Amino acid sequence: MPAQLINGLALSQRLRADVAARVGALKSRGIVPGLAVILVGDDPASAVYVRNKVKACAEAGLHSVLEKHDAALTEAELLARIRALNADPAIHGILVQMPLPRHIRAQRVIETISTAKDVDGYSVQSAGDLMTGLPGFRPCTPYGCMKLIESTGVSLRGKHAVVIGRSNTVGKPMALMLLQADATVTVCHSATPDLGVFTRQADVVVAAVGRRNTLTAAMVKPGAIVIDVGMNRNDEGKLCGDADFAGVSEVAGWITPVPGGVGPMTITMLLVNTVESAERAAT
Repeated sequence: MPAQLINGLALSQRLRADVAARVGALKSRGIVPGLAVILVGDDPASAVYVRNKVKACAEAGLHSVLEKHDAALTEAELLARIRALNADPAIHGILVQMPLPRHIRAQRVIETISTAKDVDGYSVQSAGDLMTGLPGFRPCTPYGCMKLIESTGVSLRGKHAVVIGRSNTVGKPMALMLLQADATVTVCHSATPDLGVFTRQADVVVAAVGRRNTLTAAMVKPGAIVIDVGMNRNDEGKLCGDADFAGVSEVAGWITPVPGGVGPMTITMLLVNTVESAERAAT
């Protein structure tokens, strides 16, 4: 029996409706959640991502500020802008679009953003909060993955989850979130000698390496949940994930499509984090 599709677009729409309701409640108290997005340089992909984030804010009723800067902007100038936004009570979230020009140190930029406004969840403080189970902002993509898994109705307690990938933005925080949900977690990566040995044992597989056909049907346990974070192009130039969708769909119990799975959830969780920041500031 083919796998059931986990519709990230439909789930994101439901979550955005909830965000809009929360925004409405804040506005009734005279508070408008605000997100500042900073774009440095003219990377075409970054421009698209930023435009989509600003559009999503408008649709949900949030206030957004988009700052576009030339690639020649100095690190000192960028840090000064972030500090000004840290001090602005109308701004509840700050996002600096990556990648940055080579002369700007990304981690220093991230650490300059106030922890209270780190809605991307990338700072060392946010990572520490996640690791220790303290309240804080979770990185948007793995946060969205958790919501997709929750939407299946399958409890993670006692399940074996395999995360393929160990990035700071997806793999590592994904593993920590799964641990918090009482799953037993294995993290695999480019140095794992036989990936299939681990994935065939998994009740849940999260593929996040950015390489198509990393996960094939022969590597999947029948009935498993497969969350495909990959965003690649096939030989015809069409978007595809890290999993061989056609093959894996015949084995898995649940699977996210690409596009239409994890992608819509990332911006949605950014909105969720921004509204949560505004709610915290209002208490």
